[in-house]
Amino acid sequence: MEVKFPLAEEPDDFSREKGRMLFAGETTFLKGVVAMDGMPPDDRIEVCFAGRSNVGKSSLINALTGRKALARASNTPGRTQEINYFCAGEDSHYLVDLPGYGFANAPLPVVEKWQRLLKNYLSGRATLRRAFVLIDTRHGVKKVDHEIMSLLDRSAVAFQVVMTKMDKVKAGERDKTLNQIRKELQKHPAAFPEIVMTSSEKGIGIETLRSIISTLI
Repeated sequence: MEVKFPLAEEPDDFSREKGRMLFAGETTFLKGVVAMDGMPPDDRIEVCFAGRSNVGKSSLINALTGRKALARASNTPGRTQEINYFCAGEDSHYLVDLPGYGFANAPLPVVEKWQRLLKNYLSGRATLRRAFVLIDTRHGVKKVDHEIMSLLDRSAVAFQVVMTKMDKVKAGERDKTLNQIRKELQKHPAAFPEIVMTSSEKGIGIETLRSIISTLI
């Protein structure tokens, strides 16, 4: 049976308030991790964010938490190869920022080390509740996105696609990208059957994503 992958609906008042309260407190940077032995204790639920370099991941995390410079964007794709941990919701959960997987300017040994760390993280983190895979609405799913989705399939980690920068394209182009993403997701058993459409700049979809995360904690 084919899964349709509809857009996530806007939350009702209760869900919106629950999501708002989850992120109403201060969110703080905990640490950057370069090896599995540096991971914080897995004593609370965590959700992670993955995406190609320049997909808007830092902007999305900042919009979710209401902090303008909590997650810092790098101007050089592939430069920062750390898994960044943030404590959120009065320390009730972790937000985990995975490095952007665009490696045009990164040395091969760095790429291989990061890929090993990513695989170990996804397969060995028992408290990881969901991965949010960010796709740029202007570009759609690329080969590296397919690879990360396949890795999530193999790791049995449920993931949900979040489309970013939706305000940067016209409706027709947006719908074309949405259809392309839906076709790609048919190939991935770990894909959660709802897509979230966002614009960090305009605040579109932020309340929806907050409410989704609040159901996981």
